[in-house]
Amino acid sequence: MKVVIAGAGIGGLTLALMLQEKGIAVEIYEAVSEIRPLGVGINLLPHASKHLCDLGLEETLAGKGIETSTLAYYNKLGQEIWREARGRAAGYAYPQFSIHRGELQMTLLDSAIRRIGADRIYAGHAFASFEQVADKVVATFTRRADNSEVKVEADVLVGADGIHSAVRKFLYPTGDLPRFSGRMLWRAVTEAEPFLDGRSMFMAGHQNQKFVAYPISEPLRREGRSLINWIAELRVPEGELPASDWNRKVDKSVFDQPFADWKWDWIDIPAVIQGAEEVYEFPLVDRDPLPRWTFERVTLLGDAAHPMYPIGSNGSAQAILDARYLADCLAGEPSISYALREYEAERLPRTAGIVLRNRMNGPEQVMQLAEERAPNGFAHINDVIPQEQLEAISLRYKQLAGFDKHTVGAAK
Repeated sequence: MKVVIAGAGIGGLTLALMLQEKGIAVEIYEAVSEIRPLGVGINLLPHASKHLCDLGLEETLAGKGIETSTLAYYNKLGQEIWREARGRAAGYAYPQFSIHRGELQMTLLDSAIRRIGADRIYAGHAFASFEQVADKVVATFTRRADNSEVKVEADVLVGADGIHSAVRKFLYPTGDLPRFSGRMLWRAVTEAEPFLDGRSMFMAGHQNQKFVAYPISEPLRREGRSLINWIAELRVPEGELPASDWNRKVDKSVFDQPFADWKWDWIDIPAVIQGAEEVYEFPLVDRDPLPRWTFERVTLLGDAAHPMYPIGSNGSAQAILDARYLADCLAGEPSISYALREYEAERLPRTAGIVLRNRMNGPEQVMQLAEERAPNGFAHINDVIPQEQLEAISLRYKQLAGFDKHTVGAAK
């Protein structure tokens, strides 16, 4: 069997490593000419880090990223709504990592080069089309260096080429437009003094004004400093999807004033914002769940299959879970057609549920409830939201996304 993957992001590279481990031949085609460590921070929840640890990457990830200890939610006044331990600190058998997205991607790429071979990873090859021929799929890529066509025959083609997936566009040429939430995100990293215990993640505010921050550099933490990944989010008055670049640099003055008084005894958010060298803006978007991902020998994975709001730290995690299940199906089923349909039957409804729940703010519902019920603050959170409701919101999302302790496994 030979599998061709369009896209060398986190999902595509993870799938490639898992297929190689199963003895399945794989080639990766990436549209950009040079794969570089782009992006900012992401979280790898225990259900995702488990599979990367099983690939032998735990030591490398632990040396680069932070092993997250705590997640806390606050209102816009800095009052604590909900706090819980995370990863191994919560008794899981596997860690939760907060890490720079580019460092994770480069870790996966380096592993793929060593295990699969650099000659099977083709940068500068953009997906153009495919056709099914008998029991094969023939994919056509455009080589950016000379604009020539490259045809590749395989048993399976996997579109793992992100939210702007060309494979998905080929399957669904019309009607599959991004859905804009009416909220804009500004993302950056700032080197600063650690906050809380130096390993915690927090979210503050509500759905129309929110700030998220967490450290992502273990080397800096060991030096007593912190590389803080942060996201500022605001509802924008126009409410229309921007037509320009979705990841463009902007001046801090575009968004910083609403956060000007968010200074609390444990963190100074305006100082964190001002400390960033570069800030990137992009809209909070997703797409409606698709009726199907699989068309004979072609299927989708990760953001190409189920782009979702970055709520609950589940975007990259679900791509990794896709990869695990797809690799297992292809290795365990004699019929490729059955394997791909089994993969879709398992993963499509699960991820569709997360897409829809994230539109309802996922586990961040606790922040919105606090804003709606006590916009001027509270003496005690349980006067506003019963403890049982806080716990139920947290557990329900974990079960939906597949990272409750029962599913992932507790430490022995």
